[in-house]
Amino acid sequence: MKMKKSARIKLTVLLSVLLIALAGAGCLGQNSDNQIYTSGSTTVLPLMQELSAKYMESHKDVTIIVSGGGSGVGIADFIDGTNDIAMSSRAIRDSEVEAAASKNRPPAEHTIAYDGITVIVHPSNNVSNLTMDQLQKIYSGEIKNWKDVGGPDKEIAVIARDSASGTQEFFTEAVMRGVPYRNDMITQSATGAVIYETSQNEKAIGIIGAAYQVTSVKTVAVNVNGTNVMPTEENILSGVYPISRALYIYADQKPSTAVSEFIAYILSPEGQKVVKDLGYAPV
Repeated sequence: MKMKKSARIKLTVLLSVLLIALAGAGCLGQNSDNQIYTSGSTTVLPLMQELSAKYMESHKDVTIIVSGGGSGVGIADFIDGTNDIAMSSRAIRDSEVEAAASKNRPPAEHTIAYDGITVIVHPSNNVSNLTMDQLQKIYSGEIKNWKDVGGPDKEIAVIARDSASGTQEFFTEAVMRGVPYRNDMITQSATGAVIYETSQNEKAIGIIGAAYQVTSVKTVAVNVNGTNVMPTEENILSGVYPISRALYIYADQKPSTAVSEFIAYILSPEGQKVVKDLGYAPV
């Protein structure tokens, strides 16, 4: 489940389009019927970039502007009325639903794909699998050296996402389960930064979405009852991979025609083919 080179290129191109479009638009939220603004999860970002590009190819009158920032940022933008669609790799909180409703923006939830939080290390690290308990102890600081989990005699450098990340929040719920993180954990604001940091640091461990798997880092299996489970599409969809989650978009319950038709495209067989082609698990 690897993000294709074409998707990464498209991401760069469309981010440039974003800056130009924002300069002309003045501010988000003041859109015409054929403009759609979407922001949020960096896990969902390359998928939404590709879906938007494909959709605009056949809908020349529609402009879709996509930006990242993290799930929390996307949902906050939706509440504030500065986007039309929020991308999120976690479910919206009750407090966020209430905040949106108080501003006459009751959100509708749409599951657009499934993903597995992937554990990565430097390619030179000989550790090939970790249990959920070991992951918790590494991220809490109870396990500090790779030799304690069958690796080299090197101190573990723990890399994670920041507080705006839905990936980090889901990992906290599924793996940490109330246990606090070690206080020297390195946080990054984007998935790409986690990948880069891990690829450059022989001591590092990080977490990313499954669709982001690249050869510059090594994917570590999660050991479940003695079986090493990789974050493949089959294992994610079946729930065998223990850190699997849904990916969401949130829009107004009564969206504009342009937003409604774009969401229908995302959930259509054509849109879900894009999901699968980019390495995410389709709904």
